[in-house]
Amino acid sequence: MATQKTRFPNSSLPNTLGAILAGGFCMGANDALQAAEKKTYTKPPVAAFSSQMADPLLGSDKYEKPVWNLHDALDLPKWLFLSVDQRTRYETMDGSFKTGGKGGDQQIPLQTDVFVEARFNHLRAGAELLDARQFGSDKGSGINNTHVDEADFIQGYLAWADQNVMYSGLGAEVIAGRQTLNFGSRRLLARNAMRNTINSFDGVRLRVLDYNNWQFNAFVTMPVGRYPNKSEQLLDGFHSWDEPEYQTWFSGGFLEKYDIAWGINAELYLYHLDEGDRTRNQTRNRRYFTPGMRFYIKPAKAEFDFQLESIGQLGTVRASTTTTDGKDLQHQAWFQHVDIGYTFDIPWTPRFALEYDYASGDKNPKDGKDQRFDTLYGARRFEFGPTGIFGAFARSNINTPGYRIGINPRSDVQAFLSHRFFWLAEEKDSWTSANLRDTTGNTGNFIGQQLELSTRWDVNSSLNLETGWAHLFKGEFAKNAPKAPDSQDVDYFYVQSQLRF
Repeated sequence: MATQKTRFPNSSLPNTLGAILAGGFCMGANDALQAAEKKTYTKPPVAAFSSQMADPLLGSDKYEKPVWNLHDALDLPKWLFLSVDQRTRYETMDGSFKTGGKGGDQQIPLQTDVFVEARFNHLRAGAELLDARQFGSDKGSGINNTHVDEADFIQGYLAWADQNVMYSGLGAEVIAGRQTLNFGSRRLLARNAMRNTINSFDGVRLRVLDYNNWQFNAFVTMPVGRYPNKSEQLLDGFHSWDEPEYQTWFSGGFLEKYDIAWGINAELYLYHLDEGDRTRNQTRNRRYFTPGMRFYIKPAKAEFDFQLESIGQLGTVRASTTTTDGKDLQHQAWFQHVDIGYTFDIPWTPRFALEYDYASGDKNPKDGKDQRFDTLYGARRFEFGPTGIFGAFARSNINTPGYRIGINPRSDVQAFLSHRFFWLAEEKDSWTSANLRDTTGNTGNFIGQQLELSTRWDVNSSLNLETGWAHLFKGEFAKNAPKAPDSQDVDYFYVQSQLRF
């Protein structure tokens, strides 16, 4: 076997078998077991996550095994993995920021996830059923298929993996079928965490890993459309099976290079989206190439860390979704993120970070061009605040500096405070999340500022509790743009529990 380094930047220490196959841990079985006992785990999201637990190439689980788990309770064989996750959240909002909005809203979203996987040497077969539903909404809630996707399969795949292909020292994995994707910073492609529904894709994915040096992912897929997608049907509990969007192809390549110098990691990627009109509804026929790069150092005690990500976007997009309007616009957009932080080596391990994000907007709605950045299938909660019925900001036409303070009072408790200021990148373009626009630009570009607090308690590895609050201080644009709701600020609050078995 080829000899490999033993540092794994994207995971905790592998188990004994994974370490041996990865390339020669020079230790006995007892030493390996002692190391395994000391391993630390990534904190799982308070969301359905079971399908991400096992990494067949690194030979270890990313997350700690639930203390209450069905595998042990049912005395299942080692080759069969079964889990159930259940999340219940209550969320309420006082005030509105969306076009024509009045008063507040509330919702009780429920997310139940069942995951099963059979493992036979190099082969795996898995399926994941997600039931995402809600209670408490009405016709004025603007409910959509980010809130509800009742009883549907988000994964169903066959996979092959080998930790040391032909004794080359390389690990390889191929997954074919319906699957979720989660790459890099998650700004463009993510398995959703706070959102009640989860993106999935039908296709093939190839992963090649040179342990501790680099990792490459390539995929060719069709995005899966969540149905029904009409508010009335979702409120009535109408069920329809999800379908792949046969007229749309989403593909890409993603290269990660570990520790290029001074602990800096790098990513280089290219995504291609070719979208056609669907049978059930029309689209804007987005045909985008989205190249990007990211450099980062992970946070560590008594150390500075940083993250720098630049993304471009070019191609064509139709001016609207109406079938009578076949005009294509030239699409050119870009996104920039930068943050720098420091983690103090004192009690509670506080980390302070300065953050900045810029996502381009459309400068002139009449020039035959589209310059509004499109975040594709990315997540936004970790940067721009809670989503759910709130979701005040998206990665499009924004200019936003801010700061964040995180603390860990105990090993099982985390909390953070985030404060951001929001301007429109282009004052004649939309505040997209609110569907507010002043094409004259006379209302200005200051949307306002958002203050957010969040706390999480990991009671044990099977039960997690989380609560959060966000307050939107409305600025000139949020108060005075055409069709803006009243000038009242917006308060959002949520509390949720996550059970894992």
